[in-house]
Amino acid sequence: MRGTDEEPVPGHFRVEEAIVGPFLKEGQVLVRTLFLSVDPYMRCRMNDDTGAEYLAPWGLSECVDGGGVGVVELSRCESLSVDDMVTSFNWHWQTQCLMDEKLLQKVEPQLVDGHISYFLGAVGMPGLTALLGVREKGHVTEGANQTMVVSGAAGACGSIAGQIGRVDGCTRVVGICGSDEKCRVLVEDLGFSAAVNYRQGDVATALKESCPDGVDVYFDNVGGPISDAVIAQMNNDGHVILCGQISQYNKDVPYPPPLCDETQEALQSKNITRERFMVLNYMEKHEAGIIQLSQWVREGQIKVLETVVDGIENMGVAFCSMMKGGNIGKQIIKISD
Repeated sequence: MRGTDEEPVPGHFRVEEAIVGPFLKEGQVLVRTLFLSVDPYMRCRMNDDTGAEYLAPWGLSECVDGGGVGVVELSRCESLSVDDMVTSFNWHWQTQCLMDEKLLQKVEPQLVDGHISYFLGAVGMPGLTALLGVREKGHVTEGANQTMVVSGAAGACGSIAGQIGRVDGCTRVVGICGSDEKCRVLVEDLGFSAAVNYRQGDVATALKESCPDGVDVYFDNVGGPISDAVIAQMNNDGHVILCGQISQYNKDVPYPPPLCDETQEALQSKNITRERFMVLNYMEKHEAGIIQLSQWVREGQIKVLETVVDGIENMGVAFCSMMKGGNIGKQIIKISD
């Protein structure tokens, strides 16, 4: 699949059997895959031009890669030993992989109380994106009576971002998602103040009811008409955390997609900041961020939601389901025990 204006389906993926070579070069390890990740950004990798310098397109008929976590089975490097748990952003969608040590990061299971898959979600890149997005671009101030709105709020990143907004001092946190069940989970399980199902009724009207004092911080994961509705209700000197635009990923448009004139005018007239956020620009803060996230998770201040699918043969199914919002929390594929 190379066209941009097309919706991915499981048939765009296929599973092949191959033998992983038994011979390790110096600096390599053989890893057994435990869990793999599917994420919205991967849709951009299905285009000839990903729209991002740091993202290479997936090659046709080549093994797909992304976030993964697993265990070292053989090692020819000093930094990693057999039975070490490791993670990588360049993990091939394979049950076993030969990998260079420079692509791997050792992780400590006790940080997540043994929930290894959390390193792909709440205590991994989505969690860091939520934490640093709120901290670097949200300007949340405890005691300032701020209202935060999160779109894509039941996803891997949004579900964590809303909880961090609450922990950091927002008076109200409102999530936008795509089902009544997701709304229930956000409010009853994750502590959101309210939730809006964008598939039911008018989003703008529901937002006015949920955000009587307007919106001060908007964590934007989706873009499109939903974001237009939120920005229209933002207060002066508010902040948009431009994290993702998943509603636009199947369209042939640049990133970030252009805004309509009315939304552009609202941003300018109300002095609202809207800067693209990329977690990779804050690498020096990742280690401390992971420690903070793991502490919150262990203490129960942040609750983790996962949707788990079994089997590497279901990677395409899981990816396409995630792109349509079929997951609650982080979409995880379990490959082995």
